[in-house]
Amino acid sequence: MQLPTTFEKLVDEANQMGLYKKLIIQLNKDFHLANIDMDFHEEILPSSLKLLLHETIFNLMQEKFIEYLNLLYIIDVPEKQVKDLKGEDIGKLSEAVSFLILKREWQKVWFRNNY
Repeated sequence: MQLPTTFEKLVDEANQMGLYKKLIIQLNKDFHLANIDMDFHEEILPSSLKLLLHETIFNLMQEKFIEYLNLLYIIDVPEKQVKDLKGEDIGKLSEAVSFLILKREWQKVWFRNNY
């Protein structure tokens, strides 16, 4: 499996395979497992998803860091990938982490669909 390198490519691939809705469902499932009160509507536009996820991660990083770490653990975002990100600007860092979360969720949905 070749993982998408941008948010747009990830969404395009999910839409082409008819799995965008399942990606949102998986995201909601893992947020609920992490006890984070966030529920993305299954029909959310990709641009809104990107903005809401980024905003949520930004807020978790600043206000609820333990919950943020728990979310990364539950989603199973590789620790090395998070550590490799440049952390000078929390806005850019939270955007990059949001994309890592979506990539990991996409892997789960893709594998479940194909195997």
